[in-house]
Amino acid sequence: MKKINSISVVLLVLILTTSCGGVNKLLKSNDSEAIYNEGVSRYEKEDYTRALQLFDHVSPLLRGTSKAEDLAYYNAYCYYNLNENIMASYYFKRFAKEFPRSKYAEECAYMGAYCKYLESPKYSLDQSNTYEAITELQLFINLYPSSTRIEECNQLIDELRNKLERKDFEIAKLYLQMEEYKAALTSLNNVIKNYPSSTYKEDVLYYLVLANYEYAQNSVSDKQKERYQQTLEATHKFSDAFPESNYKKNIEQIIKDSRLKAE
Repeated sequence: MKKINSISVVLLVLILTTSCGGVNKLLKSNDSEAIYNEGVSRYEKEDYTRALQLFDHVSPLLRGTSKAEDLAYYNAYCYYNLNENIMASYYFKRFAKEFPRSKYAEECAYMGAYCKYLESPKYSLDQSNTYEAITELQLFINLYPSSTRIEECNQLIDELRNKLERKDFEIAKLYLQMEEYKAALTSLNNVIKNYPSSTYKEDVLYYLVLANYEYAQNSVSDKQKERYQQTLEATHKFSDAFPESNYKKNIEQIIKDSRLKAE
């Protein structure tokens, strides 16, 4: 069994060496037609790493020729298929800029934005890529308002915005848990302002009541009356929006206590 495995390894090494040797020999020839054709062949066989090597080498030789457009298209998709989304996004956007009249221009403009979407991390991490993805997708919508991809772009933007909303909501909750009530109030109000149709609206309004109530309780005596009044205002907003909420009993208790202390 060990002997068979050893033979398999030797054969694999020989195949790879022969393959690399053939590619290296081809690259040294500077035969642009042959290098390009081999790159396409490797691409079709899903050998994207080797295809990239060939395309990168031949790109300067084909600049300005009829094959330059197809080469740029293959090149971008090589990075995409290798899950190198940042590089893929760059080359897709570069394609759309360099070949604006190409039949692939719209597709590549979309893919440039889509690759940025793929780089958006989970909500708890830094969201710089999420903001960039939203910008890129919106730019595509503006450039191609009649595209069949508009609905998908809007769905992706909604998904990304939901992620930003979740992050802001969790940050506000964290401030409340840390008893940083002023910061919690600011963050919760920003969630309502920035996401008026928030899926977390009931929870946000409830936490606004709690934050106001705790802020009042922990304030100096000459500030408490005013802050209990603010708590009551928050309870009114909550009750108007969600009169049958599961938080109703808690809200009623806070209203009762705040009225007594606001007098």
